Amino acid sequence: MTDLRNKTIAEIVSDDISTASVFKKYQLDFCCGGGKTVENACEKANINVDDVVNDLLNNKSKNEAPNLNFKDWSAEFLADYIVYVHHTYVKQNLGVISEFAEKVANVHGQHEPKTVEISKLFSIISNELTAHMGREEFILFPAIKAKADNPHFEFDEKTLSLIEDEHEEVGTLIKKIQELSSNFTPPEWACNTFKALYFKLEEFTNDLYQHIHLENNILFPKVKKL
Repeated sequence: MTDLRNKTIAEIVSDDISTASVFKKYQLDFCCGGGKTVENACEKANINVDDVVNDLLNNKSKNEAPNLNFKDWSAEFLADYIVYVHHTYVKQNLGVISEFAEKVANVHGQHEPKTVEISKLFSIISNELTAHMGREEFILFPAIKAKADNPHFEFDEKTLSLIEDEHEEVGTLIKKIQELSSNFTPPEWACNTFKALYFKLEEFTNDLYQHIHLENNILFPKVKKL
């Protein structure tokens, strides 16, 4: 139990991705803020660390699919996985969520002004992620593969810092949406589009957290060792 208290959240999730659900339950950041120990993160969030540790010890993945061992994958294979799985998901869902957000803001914005703010924030996220994924697919990830093939290839580590800063910015925006939406809980009177918006936002957030975790805590450390 003491080991878990003193381990960073990133280390725990990197060892077993299914533990992400435990940290999500307590709204503890495991991507951008994953460098904190469980004890420090709980103290900052005013959460009982024993509750979190007990849930981690009793964690059983509800997913019947095998627990993917991302840490054992090569940097270039992991980069491809991120593009094919997470980038594809983002590209397929940005337009859908933006449409829902705009519709809900137009219909309910006068008596529920939070929806207008959510729509604006998601529009910023959409623009930033589109540019961000382009930089990864056409600059960063090809450079990672080149470095893996040729150790003498000159890799600019400033690119990693830039990408990590962009992760931080998007993570901050999505947290604002999470707060404004009361953790994606629609009001009792919400119409189906309103409910669909919050459902998709929660799904999008879960995917984004794992996406950023794979890059910040697994891929980038691998790249720095190349």
